[in-house]
Parts: sequence; C-alpha cells; structure tokens
Amino acid sequence: MSNPIATAKSSRCRSASMVVALVWLTVAAIGQEGQRPPDFDYWQPEWMTRHLWEPGRMPKGLETRLLRHKAFVELGAAKEYQGMRSTVGQSTSVSVAGRKLYARHCAGCHGMNGMGKGDMAKALSPSPALLAYMITKPIAVDEYLLWSISEGGKQFGSAMPSFKETLPREDIWKIITYMRAGFPEAQRAPSAR
Repeated sequence: MSNPIATAKSSRCRSASMVVALVWLTVAAIGQEGQRPPDFDYWQPEWMTRHLWEPGRMPKGLETRLLRHKAFVELGAAKEYQGMRSTVGQSTSVSVAGRKLYARHCAGCHGMNGMGKGDMAKALSPSPALLAYMITKPIAVDEYLLWSISEGGKQFGSAMPSFKETLPREDIWKIITYMRAGFPEAQRAPSAR
C-alpha cells in the first residue's frame, strides 16, 4: 500500500521540476538567439485574426475616406473653416440654385442622387463618397462640408477636386443646402447651363 503523503510530495516535486525545466529552456532559447521565442496562440493563430481597421489592412478607398474623418475629429477643419456656418439659409429657392450647381459640378462623380454613381465614378479609385448617406451622419456639420468641398481630397489621396478657386463660397453653401434637403428632384436633373 502506498503512502498518500509521499505520493503527493513526489507529484509536487515532478511539477516543480517541470516548471524549472520550462524556465531553463526558455532562458536558454533567449540566450541563444538574443530574443524571446515567437508567441503562438493555439486557440486563435494569427492567420485566423483579421484587423480590418488598422491602416494598411483595409481597402484603400475606405482608408482614404477615414483619413479625412479622422483628421477632422482629431484636429478639426483647417483654421480658415473652423466655426463656419451657412450664410444662405434653407429656402426652396436656395435648394433649387444648389441643385443646378450640384448638377454642373458634382453629379458627374457623385451622381444626381448622391449615391456615387455619376458618369465618371467608375474611373475613380477610391470611388466618390456616398453623399446621400454621409450627409445624414453627425460629422456632416457646416465647417466639415465647407472644408471638404473647398479643399478637395488631394491631401488625403482622393481625386476630389478643390472648388475654392472655382466656386464662390456662397455657391458651395447652396450645394450643401441642396444635399441637406435630401437631393430633391434628383430624377429630373436640371440642365448644366
């Protein structure tokens, strides 16, 4: 008949010996190569993990769009646009004027309904922003929209042109009013004249 106390002591000694052996092997491996052995998670190896929101690991178009948003959230718009508010109001006549300007300057890429399906959209990478969707989001405040349209997307790697030299600021506000109105009468695009 075996002694239970002796068996328990023997089991603890074996466990302690195993721990010492593992520590010694780890120290030896570190000493030989000068670095820790690579970590490997058997439950979720790296090839199974996906980090979609890290720079360099997401689609280029998404990364380009997020750069502008991130810059605005962290730094705000360029100083010249900070605190800017629309100066044209929300009337129907302003929206109609905005629709004409939008048709002439924006619809070719963004589409008349703001869903990024203009005639030139397929040739662009990243594709044009989905303005009908974006305009409803909290980030679409006056200074962000004015900054985006005025400065364009060159600084973020997008083909969005700058309109600060092409359009007076009042016309940009009219376009913003049209977009905020939900792209009314988008099916009947006004003439570009």
